[in-house]
Amino acid sequence: MSETSADRSAPQQAPASESVSASADATIGGDATTEDDATTEGDVSATTARAASGPGSIDGISSFMGMRWDDPQTVRLQIRPELINAGGLLSGVVTYALVDYCMGSTLWAQTTAEERIATISISINYIQTATEGEIVCSTTLDRRNRTTAVMRSEVRDEDGRLLVTAIGSYTIFPRRRRGEPRRR
Repeated sequence: MSETSADRSAPQQAPASESVSASADATIGGDATTEDDATTEGDVSATTARAASGPGSIDGISSFMGMRWDDPQTVRLQIRPELINAGGLLSGVVTYALVDYCMGSTLWAQTTAEERIATISISINYIQTATEGEIVCSTTLDRRNRTTAVMRSEVRDEDGRLLVTAIGSYTIFPRRRRGEPRRR
């Protein structure tokens, strides 16, 4: 049984027993190729069930920050005191992570079960900041080929004020099966 793009369109909550989940790799740009990264029919069913349960945080980082997915291209975050830096403003780390997770989930929805992704580069422009309320990141996939993808994102506050623009590139690579040696 193979997983389809539709099955992969929403972020999924990974079981605690998985050391690295495919959905977490996509959104943080991490390397998804671990020794334990073999898919079975049961894994695909569990992934499909998680996708059907709706959007939510997908790992500890997105959970701590309070990220919520409307769809793979749109991620929301409520600003809270823990996310404010020493200068009294929303930390740039928060908006950078929001962009990386949103770009990752946007691309992840366009991959097959045999593909993995990782962040190559994100260039971010901090235009304004916020100190309270909700912020929303929206990402557009501009180009995807067999091995790379380019996306752009905007982060806006709840009033539509532009806070951040970004462009990112990601690599797309084949999934490594259990027991396969790493390519050097």
